Parts: sequence; structure tokens; C-alpha cells
Amino acid sequence: MPTADAEAPRPAAVPDLAADVPALRARLDSLLPAAIADLEDLVRIPSIAFDGYDRSEVRRSAEAVAALLRGAGLPDVRITSVAGGAPAVIGRRPAADGMPTVVLYAHHDVQPTGDPDLWSSAPFEPTRRGERLYGRGAADDKAGVIAHVTALRLVGEELAAAGIGVSVFVEGEEEAGSPTFRPFIEAHRDDLAADVIVVADSANWSVGTPALTTSLRGLVDLTVTVHALDHAVHSGMFGGPALDALTQLGRLIATLHDEQGSVAVDGLVQAPDPEVDMPEEDYRRDASVPEGLELAGTGSITSRLWTKPALSVIGIDAPSVQQASNTLVPSARAKLSLRIAPGQDPEAAMSALIAHLEAHTPRGCRLEIARGEQGRPFLAPADTPAMGLARSAFAAAWGTDPVDTGLGGSIPFIADLLEVFPGAEVLVTGVEDPDSRAHGVDESLHLGEFARVCLAEALLLRAAGSLQGEARQSSAATAASQVAASEAGEGA
Repeated sequence: MPTADAEAPRPAAVPDLAADVPALRARLDSLLPAAIADLEDLVRIPSIAFDGYDRSEVRRSAEAVAALLRGAGLPDVRITSVAGGAPAVIGRRPAADGMPTVVLYAHHDVQPTGDPDLWSSAPFEPTRRGERLYGRGAADDKAGVIAHVTALRLVGEELAAAGIGVSVFVEGEEEAGSPTFRPFIEAHRDDLAADVIVVADSANWSVGTPALTTSLRGLVDLTVTVHALDHAVHSGMFGGPALDALTQLGRLIATLHDEQGSVAVDGLVQAPDPEVDMPEEDYRRDASVPEGLELAGTGSITSRLWTKPALSVIGIDAPSVQQASNTLVPSARAKLSLRIAPGQDPEAAMSALIAHLEAHTPRGCRLEIARGEQGRPFLAPADTPAMGLARSAFAAAWGTDPVDTGLGGSIPFIADLLEVFPGAEVLVTGVEDPDSRAHGVDESLHLGEFARVCLAEALLLRAAGSLQGEARQSSAATAASQVAASEAGEGA
């Protein structure tokens, strides 16, 4: 794993949290029915922040979250936005002098549902089947919101008595790409300054095994248009000497991977292989990949998921089959999504992808490229005071040690958090499991895992006072190590 040039902070002495579990678990059991009911109420609000959807529902969701935070005992709760962005909620109780502050992040907006007829039950009508609660946002990330609320209901009074500061930041546009995230946190820098930031928007290793997400791939995307003809012409009269634009686009797309399915774009980097791997049968099950379909790439499954680049065609503009006529299509457009490994600079990755497309454009075709989104990857240092405390809390709540995992997906705003709050440690946690199907049909939350997440967060918050002084003394080194670890390997 890449290391920073700065001296790494020495881990704080980690308290033994197991003794706190029985009493807290008993209190949690009494709170869970209300917590799940609150989650169900949130799921019923179709808070989709994408253009073309009813933005009043996002506002209604923010108001519901604000009411929950007030009910959890936070004295200062506001709904706010910047630059025309979606409404976010900030709730806070400042720390006493010399005491640490923990920021708890989640988001209350959700993905569109896709075809609702494909769902086993209505997407915005929460439905329990067995140990799971189904509904859009049930896992990603309204369960994260309710986990924060429940943890505060459990130990909020103790935190206030101890002087430990807590701020809850619930974003309203994460699924839409967090377009105003950076100006928002800059505008609210004083409200969100912290020693530790807990980002509850990831997943656990499996049901029964917790995880801390220590690496995230970054993201670049672009739209490429291939122009083959000046206009459409009869496919019978003119087909043969001239190839249609869809065929030419297909030829170009085929150059993006080698024969083994690995990304064939020069100039991209890969991070060191993870220390854990995933059985192929588990991957096939979780990703719905049928037996007999050869998996792409080489190396361990987790390296292909977390530490190597992945390139996908996520959309093509073309005539539909129903509307197709017997003509040669003059131009065709595709959107490419490139997940980049920890250590990769997004601008360098974008330039490498564009250079590849330009070099492999079919002869005679004209290429048009529109740059899209960029997001930095993340690689956390392994041994920091907050990381040690989180591991102890997770082990106590689950009864088994957590696994350090990567995530193939991207949370680009973490780089913004590190830059705006360089003294903070960032912990990436989550409520999902491999069968949660976030963003997909029949998204769901495992209710047993949700209870353990709430318990672990309460343990972490209650013990945050042990970071007093240690976190502040090591904050500069921690920030340097997080930034350097995210950038290490660039150009390799």
C-alpha cells in the first residue's frame, strides 16, 4: 500500500468497547421499531434530485430529516443550500473546549427507480420480506440517515454531558453527482469542521461481517460521437464500400479492451492488489453473472473490482429497432464510464482515454468528444486513531473483526472533504451488504445488519472522547498521509 512522505500518526490507545455492548444493545432493541418506522416513512418520499423530477419531494424529504434530527436532540438544525443546489440538512451540537467533534454524513436523495413493473413491490412503498426491507433508498442512503439518528437517540445525552461535538450533514443531491458539494462545504466550513468525518455511504463485506472501506476508485466519463457520413443513405444502394456509424463506433469500442477483457488504454495505473479476495461464485451471485460467461480481466476478483481500472459503455444513442429504416446511420454516440484506480489522477486518465480514442478512430471517420464528470479516487491510511477506534467499535458490535475493503464505485466528494478539512480523519462506513442492490431493482436493507450499524456508530461516538488531543496533534500528518496515499502511484 502506498505510504505518505509525512510521518504517519501513531495510533491512539484503543479502548475496549465490548463491555459496553449488552446495555447498549438492550436500549437499541427498544428503539429499533421506531427507527424502522422512521426509515419506512423516509422511503415513501420519492426524493429524486435529477432534472425532470419533482424537486418539491426532495424538499419534503429534507424537512422530514430535519424533524428527525431535532427529535434526536440536536439543538441547531437547518435546511440550507447553495448555488441553486438541492436542500441539505445540517444539525449540530458544538463541542466543549478541547473536546473532539464528529461529523456524520449521509444523503437523503435517491436514484430513479427504472421500470417500476420490474420491482417485486412498489419502489416507494417499503415492504418487509423476511429479514429485509425493500424500497428505493431503503439502503442507499436513507438507512444511513436513520443510523445516525438512532445512534444519537442511543448516546446523544452522554455525548452532550461529555462535551463531545456532533454535526450531522445530510446531503440532498449525492445521487445526482453532488454538483454543489464543494461550494456547500466551503460555505458551511465552520459548521462542518471536525476531527473525524464518518461517511455512511458504503457497504459491509457480507451479512455478519463488517467492513471499513479504505479505498475507492475514481471516475471519469465522456461522450464520444463517430461521424461516418454527411447524412443517411439507402443501405442497399450504398452499403458495402461505406460502413454505417454504428458499425464504426462498435469497431472503436472494441479497441478499449484486450483479448482477456482488461482495459487496453495506455497511461492508466493500478494500485497494489488487495489483501483479501472474493470467491468467484460469490461475485457471480452478487453481480448476477451467469455460469459459463467468462469473467473479464486478470488477477484476483477484488483487484479487478477495487484496484484496477474498469471501462464500460453505459449508453448509446442509436435508432431504435422499431424505428429503424434501411439506411446507413450517419453518426452514432456513446457514453463511456471509466473507473480509475487509487493513485490515478483523473485529468491524466481523461487525457489517456481521449488519446486512445483519437488514435483508434476508424480511418476516414470524424470524432467528436464531450468531456464529462471527473472524481478523484481515495486511499485511506491503515493506522490512525479514528481508524483504530472504528475497528474496535465494529468488532464489538458484530462480534467479529472488520475487513478492510475497497469499493469499485466512487465517492468523489471525499477528496473535497480532505482538502477543505485537512485536519479531519475520514471513515467510510455503510449499511449495505452484497445483496442490497443499491441503484437497482428491489433495493433492500438487511435489518439485522442495520441494527449492528447503529450499535457500532453509538459505540464509536461514545468513545470519541478518547481521540481528544491525539487527533488534533496528529491531524496534519493524517491529512498529509490521506492525500499522499490517494495520489501515490500516479504516473506508474
